[in-house]
Amino acid sequence: MVSQTPKVNFQVVFQGDNPRILLPARLSILEAVSFKTKCQQLLDAETVPEKIILDFKQTTFVDSSGIGALVSVLKAATGNNIELVLQHVGPQVTAVLSLTSLDQVLTIENTSGEPIVTETRPVDNKQLPVTHPSVRSWVKRFIDILGAIVGLSITAVLSVPIVIAILLDSPGPIFFGQIRCGWMGKHFKIWKFRSMIPDAEARKSEVKNQATGAIFKNDNDPRITKVGGFLRRTSLDELPQFWNVLKGDMSLVGTRPPTPDEVERYEVPQWQRLDVKPGMTGEWQVNGRSQIKNFEDIIRLDLKYQENWSLVYDMKLIFKTIMILFQKSSGAM
Repeated sequence: MVSQTPKVNFQVVFQGDNPRILLPARLSILEAVSFKTKCQQLLDAETVPEKIILDFKQTTFVDSSGIGALVSVLKAATGNNIELVLQHVGPQVTAVLSLTSLDQVLTIENTSGEPIVTETRPVDNKQLPVTHPSVRSWVKRFIDILGAIVGLSITAVLSVPIVIAILLDSPGPIFFGQIRCGWMGKHFKIWKFRSMIPDAEARKSEVKNQATGAIFKNDNDPRITKVGGFLRRTSLDELPQFWNVLKGDMSLVGTRPPTPDEVERYEVPQWQRLDVKPGMTGEWQVNGRSQIKNFEDIIRLDLKYQENWSLVYDMKLIFKTIMILFQKSSGAM
């Protein structure tokens, strides 16, 4: 986890009872934590403002922590019936807001104070921040594309018996799609071979542990089909994710892709794990995976990957993953 960091002072100018906060050039982890604290102080003041104005005229860099702070402040302001207004939003910040769809829920005004109606348009990748060296590494992307093509070729061969087994075991769709959060918190649909009964999501509340309230995992979850149990033990259910890698939503190696409800509970420092693309494999997968259930440990492993990242490190994790998969396959036979 992130250690204690010194606070950053923000310039605040009041227009009547409404504060205008001048954001710094960078809204990264250090600034993001202080920004959230400053906004919370304004929300807790005796005189509650009608709106809080965020002035972005100096800001050219916003990373995942900055996005996390904006999301947190937006939720707190909305809960107090306070309008959050963004002004002087430059192209770099606009690109980040468009990537994460925050431009659709935030009030953005032009210099005259008139609201800007944002339109859904392709994101200009040249304006997006380099939150981590791996994000703009063309070699890593080349390896991802090459690996995805090889992986999809293998998937095409193995899908024939897998599809037949899924359909014979349980009626329903072949694939299962679920919304996950990728780089900078962008939502994407992750794909797997279906390993549960068709109405598994609807019956989630029925399989909660009565003592802890937690959802049963792996073989203890009665929603998992017989074939699904085998697919999970051998990780064959994850083969369709090579399509996510080819599209660029994921990488062969990265951090674990969290669900939106998980990200909803993040504190600002925990958003750092979204500074890189999620991966099919990574520290979490090669260090015990389902045995690692403590949230703090998952965050620690994700940040460890970011700190140690290199192309050689990626290849080591891929090699470890292959060895683990061979051991799983041998044990499942």
